[in-house]
Amino acid sequence: MIAQGGTLLFLLIAGHFLGDFGLQSDTMAREKSRHSTTPLQRSVPWYWWLSAHTLIHGGIVTLLTGSGLLGMIEVGIHAIADWLKCENRTTLLQDQILHLLTKLGFWLWLLQTM
Repeated sequence: MIAQGGTLLFLLIAGHFLGDFGLQSDTMAREKSRHSTTPLQRSVPWYWWLSAHTLIHGGIVTLLTGSGLLGMIEVGIHAIADWLKCENRTTLLQDQILHLLTKLGFWLWLLQTM
């Protein structure tokens, strides 16, 4: 783990925003939805885009926490949250709140294990 305490929480949140807004291209954001109708969707299925995006997030969490388990949990939760958003079952705000609550949960769990 590269950081502890409040610094780790800050890095988890910053890492989330980097993954969602810095490292996610417009193409990835559009194509990770099964409802995309672009020509690219015919050659690269939506779940590949969603998987790539969530694996980026899992990698960030793993690097910051030193826990592959938390990285894998992040991949699963992030995939579900983004799928719900792509299905219009949640809003962008609800999606982001879910992601931030996940990071808070990781941080609280890690505080208990330090």
